[in-house]
Amino acid sequence: MGNLSDFLRNFFKNKGHFVFGSLLIAKICGFLSSLMIIRLLPEKDFGLVSIVASFFAVFLAFSGFGSQQILLRYGSIIKTMEEKKILSSYVFKQGFFYQVILSSVFLLSSIFYLDKFDHILCLFLGFSVRLLGYFFYNHIQSQLRVEGKNREFARLNNVVNISGLILTLLLTYYLGLTGYLIAMATMPFVSLFWFKNIDFKNQNSFKFSKKELWSYGFFAAGTAVLGDALFSLDILLTGFLLNESAVADYKTAILIPSNLTFIAITFMQSDFPDLAKNHSNKAYLKYYISNYYKLFIPFCAILFLVFFLSNDFIVKLLFGEKYVGIESSFSILTAAFLMNMLFRNLYGNLLSAVGKMAYNTIVSASALLILTVLSFIFVPKWGTLGMAIAQSVTLFTTGLLLMCGFLSYYRKLS
Repeated sequence: MGNLSDFLRNFFKNKGHFVFGSLLIAKICGFLSSLMIIRLLPEKDFGLVSIVASFFAVFLAFSGFGSQQILLRYGSIIKTMEEKKILSSYVFKQGFFYQVILSSVFLLSSIFYLDKFDHILCLFLGFSVRLLGYFFYNHIQSQLRVEGKNREFARLNNVVNISGLILTLLLTYYLGLTGYLIAMATMPFVSLFWFKNIDFKNQNSFKFSKKELWSYGFFAAGTAVLGDALFSLDILLTGFLLNESAVADYKTAILIPSNLTFIAITFMQSDFPDLAKNHSNKAYLKYYISNYYKLFIPFCAILFLVFFLSNDFIVKLLFGEKYVGIESSFSILTAAFLMNMLFRNLYGNLLSAVGKMAYNTIVSASALLILTVLSFIFVPKWGTLGMAIAQSVTLFTTGLLLMCGFLSYYRKLS
């Protein structure tokens, strides 16, 4: 089917580099935004924002109850443009109804923190508006992907993320926490410039059953929310077992390692439509995995050496003297997330592309249980270092489980 050079040539032929580049810019903007917030906000404000943002990440993963995941997978399988548009209008209407409910529940969840933190309601209100905006943003992204408009997808992403970064910097610098909330709430609504009129007629004339669609969407959203909950639960448990200063230390230590995986994730997201189309093609799946490892095993090895040998320098340069002491946690998390690229990211995305979302969801749920148990064992003894160890063991264990699940599916293919 081809070697590594053919693999990369096909990637560029499908304009996957536009998708990859725009998602790369999005991650860089997100990283720079987080870095600026660490610098510009007081430590306690940053810890408080981290707690609310952790809740937000969980709800964001469940956006539209998986409507955009339904559109991306099944829209990629559908062959005619007319059917794609019919599917898009159906999942938008139904997904928006679910999204309104979801945003309301998110805002109500603030009651758990009202007595513990000042101004928490304002933060939850700002992020609930952001949550609604992301529904439109995610739907438009999926629509452009299934229509093969990768260049326009890239333009959308670049405008939203770069303008959002600039707005966040300016408003946070001049208005502090209030400015940050305004920027976060308004940023995703820039995507409405790409919003098209939707025809809500003939929404039932597609070949997939609604039960099949929303079963996939529910498990896709469940997997996403549980996966993101894993990277929110560590923050919440750190705040519960320690304090907001420890939250800031751990959040800083995990910031770079957790963002390293964006390269593998964006690469696979660029290829997701092709993976969905070839979900039953055993030769293609083998070809994809083989070439993926040819790319990312050397990349991860080199990256680990660079970060391990320069962790002191990186911490002081990017985060300042007040975060000196997090180097051990930083190195452990770096190794964990690089391994994550080779197992959890790869096989989790493959399971999503082939439609095996139920297994993905089960593994993601088990990850929360593993992390919770390990946190209560390690964090009281070793603080933020203990949380780094607990998260690392969780990622590696669930990565192996996902690999086993995909190999089980792969062996059954003819």
